[in-house]
Parts: sequence; C-alpha cells; structure tokens
Amino acid sequence: MIVESLDRLAAGRNASIRIPEEQRSHPRTERSFTVITWLLAVEFLLGITALAIALVLTLDGQQVPWPVWFRGLVVLGITTTLFYFAWRARAGYYWAYSRLRLFSRIFPIVTLVIAAIPGLYPLWMIVEQILFSLVLFGISEYLSTDHMRQAFVKPSARAGLDTAGNTPPS
Repeated sequence: MIVESLDRLAAGRNASIRIPEEQRSHPRTERSFTVITWLLAVEFLLGITALAIALVLTLDGQQVPWPVWFRGLVVLGITTTLFYFAWRARAGYYWAYSRLRLFSRIFPIVTLVIAAIPGLYPLWMIVEQILFSLVLFGISEYLSTDHMRQAFVKPSARAGLDTAGNTPPS
C-alpha cells in the first residue's frame, strides 16, 4: 500500500506501466541494475563520509559552514530517492527508469555548478561534489546504453505493442 502510494505520487497516472518480464529479467538489464545499485551505495558512502568529516572538524573546534551540513543532508536525501527509483526501475516501471535517468544527468551538472561558487565550500567538500558527479555520470551511462533504452521504451512509443512487447497482428 505504501509503495503504491509512493509510486502514484512519483509517477502519476503512469505508475502501473511496466516493461515486459523478458526485458526485466534479461541478464544485461539485471547486470546494469546491479552496477547501478553499487554505484548508488558509493554515493551514499560519499554522503556519510562528508557528514562524518564535518562532524570531526566541528568536534575539533573548527567552524564548518552551514552549506556543508545542508549539502551533506541533501546528498543523502537525493541518494535515497535515487535508490527508490532504481529499485522500482529494476522491477520494470518505466517512470522510475526515466526519472533515474533524468536525475542522473541533471544532478551532476547542478552539483558541479554549485561547487564552482567561490568560497561556498571547503576544498574537501568540492572534491566530494566532483566524485558525487562522476559516479552519477557513470549511472547515467549505464541507463543510456542501447540495451537499456530498448528495454525501457517510452510508453507512448509502446502504444502499438501488446503486453509482451510484440506488434499485434493486423
């Protein structure tokens, strides 16, 4: 019930649209999502590490600017959301795949632009942001392979296909 509500909130009326089982269970699809899950785990570890560094510096008496704390929490929130999208995309939901693909393209650019603002973050946080962006670019690359784009065809393009992904006889 909770998952369906979250799906409906995130996807709207297209929440139930899934790709065919043979595309979900294809070894290349499964392998891509395994790598994506590991990359997201790296993202989560980067976020935890950033907050741990900020905490250690604070306990050592150094002043850590509020944008560092905010960024650390935002990274964890973003990564949690991306984990959810990856989980639902792995289950074959097109909406989750499309959002994961979109955000893995947008977030790195936004992150790099923010990291370029002079004086906003200390050097170690800028390095964290660059690493965060590189990992997200990697996720984007996995989602953009020919195989994944063929497996997750936009629903409007599938309109002429039956539930198994075949063109119905005329």
